[in-house]
Amino acid sequence: MALHRHLRPDIHARAIRNHLTPRIPMSEQVHERAAWRLDCAGKTLDLMAKPAVMGIVNLTPDSFFDGGRFGGAGSSVDIGRALESALAMVAAGAGIIDVGGESTRPGAAPVSVETEIGRTAPFIALLRSRSEVLISIDTWKSEVAEAAIGAGANIVNDISGFTFDAQMARVCGRNRCGAVLMHSAVRPAGMRWSHDTRSSGKEIVADVLEFLGQSIEIARNHGVEAIVTDPGIGFGKSVEENFRLLGRLDELHALGCPVLAGVSRKSFLGHAIRRGDQEIPPPSGRLDATTCANTIALLNGADILRVHDVEAAVQACSVVLALRSACASP
Repeated sequence: MALHRHLRPDIHARAIRNHLTPRIPMSEQVHERAAWRLDCAGKTLDLMAKPAVMGIVNLTPDSFFDGGRFGGAGSSVDIGRALESALAMVAAGAGIIDVGGESTRPGAAPVSVETEIGRTAPFIALLRSRSEVLISIDTWKSEVAEAAIGAGANIVNDISGFTFDAQMARVCGRNRCGAVLMHSAVRPAGMRWSHDTRSSGKEIVADVLEFLGQSIEIARNHGVEAIVTDPGIGFGKSVEENFRLLGRLDELHALGCPVLAGVSRKSFLGHAIRRGDQEIPPPSGRLDATTCANTIALLNGADILRVHDVEAAVQACSVVLALRSACASP
């Protein structure tokens, strides 16, 4: 079996949704954490002892935070500088490097398969030659995924949960790779930034659970066993809906898979820390808010944090693990 689930004995035995209620003892607020081990195209994603940190390497000119960071001559990618950044993330504690060749920010224009492969496959091959770290490809296109896996990727991180490309599940199943299945109701070109504070009126958690349940069924029907779910925080959702998903992240474990939280520097955090009538802080001013949100995600059972800032996320994991250990002691 590709997936094994175990309950850690040092965590409080009763699963409690963590709302940080002051009347409940902290020992009862520290969320019970399931532990997992996934076989991803021959490499093991081990979540048994602690959550994993996934470092983001965007080889794009237009990603919302780090777009253009690794731009070379003309429209090329400086894979040497990208490699240095990825290896620094690994040294800081990243267990996965997530490589993207097409921006998925709201309003982003799609790029061709050839462009996306040209940006990502050479870098993945280079990183694989220098490191044994798990590599994921952030794409919804099956041809890009196939090329990335051939270059050394182990995981496909699909923002559409296998719904945008009918061949993606087949590619992942044939290659025995891991899959991150994310909830996204619309394509990036049709999304807007999360500045609307009001809920759309729908029950977002139920909608996400239903969508991801269907994605998991598609995956398993094609032989994909190593599955991670992602509620798609920041993808086509209001500020309120994003925070509701963050606060109820533990409910995704009912689907029987590990859960990834991707909140890094997103606009809903900027809205939350905005002061009065001032402008919403840009992504560069959202690191502290990101660390707070990552800590909340961990307390609510996140198994993987997808981040731009690996060291801060690793420290958040260490603090939460120390809290769990202390609360589990008699």
